[in-house]
Amino acid sequence: MHAQNKPSIREWAEEDRPREKLIHLGAEQLSTTELIAILLQSGSITESAVDLAHRLIKECNGNLNEMAKWSNKDFTAFKGVGQAKFAIIKAALELGKRRGAQDVIQRKLYNTSASIYQLFHPILCDAPHEEFWILLLNQACRKIKHIKISSGGIDGTYVDIRTILREALLHRATQLAIIHNHPSGNEQPSLSDKKLTYKIKEASKIMDITLVDHLIVCDGHYYSFNDQGIL
Repeated sequence: MHAQNKPSIREWAEEDRPREKLIHLGAEQLSTTELIAILLQSGSITESAVDLAHRLIKECNGNLNEMAKWSNKDFTAFKGVGQAKFAIIKAALELGKRRGAQDVIQRKLYNTSASIYQLFHPILCDAPHEEFWILLLNQACRKIKHIKISSGGIDGTYVDIRTILREALLHRATQLAIIHNHPSGNEQPSLSDKKLTYKIKEASKIMDITLVDHLIVCDGHYYSFNDQGIL
């Protein structure tokens, strides 16, 4: 009897395929075997990439540091692993080693109005019209991203609250600050500024996102809703 061929990964349900799982759920949700299977891309006539990856992991007792010491011959001794697959796995292991050797770059802390102003003053100080920005932060008040939401005329700019919340959710922010400029040089908030701040604060609450401040930036000075205790 002929050996029955293993079903191709392409024939699996989409949620069971390693590459699709990574795309939809994130790399952290995959096992080491599944991650290596993505690098292998294919197995052999008799086994899938996942089965081949499982054999590789078993041979090194689940220790990637041990696998990193393997030579070309060690890898290619496995049926289904040729020179191309050896090079891909070796490159991935080397990148992991180099990443571990590098210092983690600590994102800057934005937990005061002054630190937020220092970030946005160079951006807004010379703008001839109003611009509205958001600063997305994680739970530790470290910056995820700052994004311009809109720009308009001298007297104001339209702001879509749904756009703000969509960006915050997309980037998994738990806190945000809103920032806009007054080209007139008068940092005092208008009635519409106050109403907008309240609307954004209440809408953010529903999404469990904290509005930490609203800054009105002028050239050399600013107004902070949080510092004034009216946020």
